[in-house]
Amino acid sequence: MTNPKRYLVTSALPYANGLKHVGHLAGAYIPADIYVRYLRAQKRDVVFVCGSDEHGTAIPIQATKEGTTPRAIIDKYHEAMKQDFEDLSMSFDIYHRTSEPIHHETAQEFFTRLNDAGELETKETEQYFDEEAKTFLADRYIKGTCPNCGSDRAFGDQCETCGRTLSPDELINPVSTLSGKTPIKKKTTHWYLPLGKHEQFLREWILEQHKDDWRATVVGQCKSWIEGGLQSRAVTRDLDWGVKVPLKEAKGKVLYVWFDAPIGYISATKQWAIDNKKDWKPYWQDKDTKLVHFVGKDNIVFHCIIFPVMLKLHGDILPENVPANEFLNLEGDKMSTSRNWKLDMRDYINDFVKKENLPTGQAGGGGQCVDMLRYYLTQIAPETKDSEFMWKGFQDAVNSELVSIFGNFVNRTWVLMHKLCGGKVPTLHTGILDDNDKILIGEIENAKAKIETLLEQYKFREALYEVIDLSRKGNQYMQKKEPWIVAKKLAENPEAQKSIDNTMYLCLQLTANLAIFINPFLPNTAKSMLHMMKVVDKLLDWENAGKLKLLSTGYSLREPQLLFRKIEDTEVNEQIEKLKTGLKKMEEPKKEETKTKSIVKPEIQFDDFSKIDLKVGTIISAEKVEKADKLLKLSVDLGFETRTIISGIALHFKPEDIIGKQVTVVTNLAPRKMRGIESNGMILTAEDKDGKLQLLKPENLVSPGSNVS
Repeated sequence: MTNPKRYLVTSALPYANGLKHVGHLAGAYIPADIYVRYLRAQKRDVVFVCGSDEHGTAIPIQATKEGTTPRAIIDKYHEAMKQDFEDLSMSFDIYHRTSEPIHHETAQEFFTRLNDAGELETKETEQYFDEEAKTFLADRYIKGTCPNCGSDRAFGDQCETCGRTLSPDELINPVSTLSGKTPIKKKTTHWYLPLGKHEQFLREWILEQHKDDWRATVVGQCKSWIEGGLQSRAVTRDLDWGVKVPLKEAKGKVLYVWFDAPIGYISATKQWAIDNKKDWKPYWQDKDTKLVHFVGKDNIVFHCIIFPVMLKLHGDILPENVPANEFLNLEGDKMSTSRNWKLDMRDYINDFVKKENLPTGQAGGGGQCVDMLRYYLTQIAPETKDSEFMWKGFQDAVNSELVSIFGNFVNRTWVLMHKLCGGKVPTLHTGILDDNDKILIGEIENAKAKIETLLEQYKFREALYEVIDLSRKGNQYMQKKEPWIVAKKLAENPEAQKSIDNTMYLCLQLTANLAIFINPFLPNTAKSMLHMMKVVDKLLDWENAGKLKLLSTGYSLREPQLLFRKIEDTEVNEQIEKLKTGLKKMEEPKKEETKTKSIVKPEIQFDDFSKIDLKVGTIISAEKVEKADKLLKLSVDLGFETRTIISGIALHFKPEDIIGKQVTVVTNLAPRKMRGIESNGMILTAEDKDGKLQLLKPENLVSPGSNVS
């Protein structure tokens, strides 16, 4: 969409069941904030909405863990996340919450309109029911023995030990986590969104209309979902916590959290409009509005397939882009709250920002620490593939780039300006501009178009590189001009002062431009630079970028202040040790449990065992299943045929490492669809004393298809 009248930008609503880590920050929040700050600098009409996602089973489960109520949980974590975002300079126009009455009303109206129009369908199914608690059980409220590894730490959606994705029906000896009793199967009716009816629309809209302007990873994931066959998806569930379904016959049912959460963008916009005496409707219903969703890759399906179908049926606009990011890992491993391998936003704030004891928005202090994190997370942003947060990498990025390139250029300029030009902006003598001067002028004038194009294309890493590279060119220019050397010869040649004036004039104008360009990325740094230049925020308007008369001749400037400090080795070592200590504390109880507890399944007869057909197979290909971090798609040669088997071993084995390996396969297991792929068999594994899975295989190579007895 070219030249839209207005923009609506959203960041994924974070779940209010715990603190969020820097992986979330890099995925859905900093990129959106960069884009919005750029749009504001261009004086565009833009609204930036976000808020806490406060429904779903995770909330009451967390309340049980903490011995409190769901309401207390969402109040606690909503305020915590809101404060963390503020501390890290996120500039939401509104940070709302889905527990607000306006959201419940909006979500209920949305459901009612779709239901009244006949766009939803009802189905009767059997689900587990706790007779003592008198409630249907969500997947996470059912616990039992894993059919894959035998662990009793398996839930209705996933085994906590081996990581295998499960359904409640697969659990051995299932029990309710609410009462500890065995649940029964009971019929229940739910409302569904028939996604399959909209497959053609999605094909045309995503795979044809947006195949070139959306990120390849986003289009690829959508294509996989569409070609795998879109199934009807329940929009209601049996639960006490959530938005009540507005139908008399739906007593005890709430809207499924995946359905009500994205509607939170609309309810947040409504609340913003009320607070600012605006009309919310154009932002969701006017075709001249550009809607952009910033999310992580685990939210692609909701924002590119499910929510657009909902919006289309409701008569609202569709997103113009969903620049989803991949995942950010930490020190060589996937971030995990359960394993305590993470860097929470709050941890960084406490360990760096608040320790400075200076307010943000000034040279030095907390603001520079905020911007140092924003810089590194943008530099390593997982825009096209998973990336890695390394504390040593953070140190190098700050010390070698922010301090030694960007900060160094600004500081050298200010020091020399005070020393050689009396602390004032000198005159530009156009008649004696040399080739180096003209080259720098061209770099300043051309930077705007390059950076602007990259920002419009959501290529924030490249755009940031261009800003830093411009400051690098400023350093190179100053090194060639050597005004400090020229100054030593003024007694012999007073006219040389004009050359010094030109050098410092251009360096000062470049600094003013750098403030404009860095502002979307590092807003506190831009404020510090404004303070040193003694100018107001209006300088940061994008229309000023590329100009050479931003600072007036003769204008006095403040003394230099260091924009950034170096990260010391001791700080890096402390953070790495903190990670290792946290992980060790989490793993010790698990190892002890493994040593002392033996899991034995219920007794069976020999006839039961004899029904299992075990054969040796050879893995001939392996690849990760899209949208499923724990699943591998295997092709296994059984001698008489090749089978496709989906196995939950991706966290333990790399695909390329197991090709050619022999495995033991249960060949007569009923086929099961997982992520739209039919799995025909099961790979047998065993867990060693360290909790790592090992493939069960013959001691020596045997022919594929050999019986195991």
